[in-house]
Formats: sequence, structure tokens, C-alpha cells
Amino acid sequence: MLVLTRRTGESVMIGDDVVVTVLEVRGDVIRLGIRAPRDIQVHREEVYRELQAANQEAASPSEDAVRNLTQLLRPPSAGR
Repeated sequence: MLVLTRRTGESVMIGDDVVVTVLEVRGDVIRLGIRAPRDIQVHREEVYRELQAANQEAASPSEDAVRNLTQLLRPPSAGR
């Protein structure tokens, strides 16, 4: 982890396109401004983790869905 010291109004460049600027410092709360191209997603970490978990859950089939799909894909028996 890179640790930097910045004052209000000072910025950090990430690559060529992302600028993070310290807007305000009040006690233990820091307001940051982030300027990035629209194709780069910017989320708070906790929101990003929730999105990842929701996407993983949506992409994982439930046991019922697997059972139903297995039954649909089972070849019909010759006696039917």
C-alpha cells in the first residue's frame, strides 16, 4: 500500500486519467473528489463488495434450479 500525505486542495494521479483530490478535512472525516473517465467504475469499498456478492449470488444457480435443469435434460425412458 502506498501511503501519501496530502493537504486540502492537493491531488494524487492514478494512471493518466484518474485524479483524486482532497476537498476537505474535518477531524477524522476526509472528503475526496475523484475525477475519472466514465468507463471507469468508482465505488466506495463497502458498496463494491456488496455488488460483487450480489453478482456472485445471481450467477450461482440454486439447488432447485440445478435439480429442475437436470430433470429437463434427462433423456426420456423407453417405456414412456
